Amino acid sequence: MKIDGYCDERFISVKHAFEKNFELGFEVGASFAVSLNGKLVVDIWGGFSDSAKTKPWEKDTIVNVFSTTKVMTALCIHLLVDKGLINVDAPVAKYWPEFAQATKENILVKHLMSHSAGLPGFDEKIPVEALYDWDRIIGLLASQEPWWKPGTKIGYHMITFGYLLGELVRRVTGKSLGEFFRDEIAVPLNIDFHIGLPETFDSRTSNIIPPEEVFAKW
Repeated sequence: MKIDGYCDERFISVKHAFEKNFELGFEVGASFAVSLNGKLVVDIWGGFSDSAKTKPWEKDTIVNVFSTTKVMTALCIHLLVDKGLINVDAPVAKYWPEFAQATKENILVKHLMSHSAGLPGFDEKIPVEALYDWDRIIGLLASQEPWWKPGTKIGYHMITFGYLLGELVRRVTGKSLGEFFRDEIAVPLNIDFHIGLPETFDSRTSNIIPPEEVFAKW
């Protein structure tokens, strides 16, 4: 397996471990980068970006990073806090009035950010396709009661985190989460990260290959 990119000799064991993953069949295509004190010391990639192994993984291949997007979402809220547009100790309903339904008038912004709001899922059973309907999901979250007393427990808001904080961004700025992140963070800092990917980037996007498919071949 050919591994492209740069690896500082001090971290050559990292490159060897990266190569080993391909040898063991744990990877089809991947990239890995590390910066130390502001300097890029590892920036490597290899393999393929499709399950048929016809499309090489390139330096600028884009891959779904799943819940890492929660970090970028939180950054957007922190930026709005820095601008004085959001107070983490304020009720969510101050910015999103409809959220005050079903005993949620005292849920604070910091409860959303700390996964302690008691809204990790939906009372109503919904199809996966409904997750693409922003207004429907926001309406569900605004109308339902918390599953526990906010601030007393922490439960990973795996699915709802982006909607809850994304709606705060939309209410305060008039922009979607993706638009705000692009305009205020990605473009100014020249970051190749997207929340909502334009079709123009499709050719750079890798397939997602389920782990069971990889391990079944191993």
